[in-house]
Amino acid sequence: MTAAWASPTDSSATIADLAVRPVVVPLARSWGSDVPAVTYLETTVTDSDGATGTGFAWTPSIGAASVAAMLRHDVRAFALGRGVDPVALWEPLWRHLHEAGSSGVTTIAMAGLDLALWDLAGRRADRPLAALLGAPVAPSSPVYGSGVNLHVDLEALVEQARSWVDRGFPAVKIKVGSPDLARDLERVAAVREVVGDRPLMIDANQRWNLDRATAALDALAAFDPAWIEEPLRADDLAGHVALAARTPVPIACGENLGTRHRFAEFARSGAVRTLQPNQVRIGGITPLAAIDAVCAEAGVDVALHLLPELSAQVAPALRHPTPVEVVDGAELAHLGVLAGPSPVRVAGGRVLHEPHAGLGIAFA
Repeated sequence: MTAAWASPTDSSATIADLAVRPVVVPLARSWGSDVPAVTYLETTVTDSDGATGTGFAWTPSIGAASVAAMLRHDVRAFALGRGVDPVALWEPLWRHLHEAGSSGVTTIAMAGLDLALWDLAGRRADRPLAALLGAPVAPSSPVYGSGVNLHVDLEALVEQARSWVDRGFPAVKIKVGSPDLARDLERVAAVREVVGDRPLMIDANQRWNLDRATAALDALAAFDPAWIEEPLRADDLAGHVALAARTPVPIACGENLGTRHRFAEFARSGAVRTLQPNQVRIGGITPLAAIDAVCAEAGVDVALHLLPELSAQVAPALRHPTPVEVVDGAELAHLGVLAGPSPVRVAGGRVLHEPHAGLGIAFA
């Protein structure tokens, strides 16, 4: 596989319109008092032949109005009249927009168009996204159970972990980063008892500085965590390099990195074992090929962040087995926001693909 996906279309059609519709989705299991809902920005691209493709951008708490404005004005104005090949369009669009920021709102908005164009290509070819990316004919990927659960009490956390075990998830991830380290130790110990020898990942969501992370991991290492995720501020590369020299616990990060350039810096630093691109925050499916390539060259694993309905379709096309994160209560089918069946389903600790063309994601 090269550092770019093969073009998914040979159509000579051009982009005739791009429409945006916000979909506010209350979470079945709240991510905390500050995140009771997430916003999906459904994007619909129409080509000059009248064919359509549907994608989305996504913001977990703030920024949806800014992303929608970027899509409706700057992204749409640039895209109209241009070809429908997402691989050919991505770099010129990023160069046009990056004066407004090389990532963040810029790349989140770009994802809305990029995903819609990949869906358009799949619908026109009557092929699923995974096939467009060169994945095996009957792809599937392992999953891990994940929860935004630092705010829940110990009993609820243990119940959640037990539910993942009962569903056959081969690995689980929980949050750490409590003000009191003793609380983290108690919670990780309780979950470790429930999950047995399954891989157990822990995620600090940028809550520590270098010294606090060092002290916390000295204690938490006794529970054999498979990785510590975002122990420091997400863009603190020097801090991650220093922390890697202090702890044997593998470091994972990347959900808040926005460009392939930042991923290359982290991958080549030697500080991280796993990088976790979020396909909306990086600008869609198209830039993931370059990120996957640089990680493979550096010997760094890739674990896609969130959005299993999308991640599960892309993961089988990456260079090595890539686990799919399934966040408790955040699957689109469980949230009741899809107009039809989900393109994927979780069963027996793996993601299985249902028949569909393109992305197969349409909001009600």
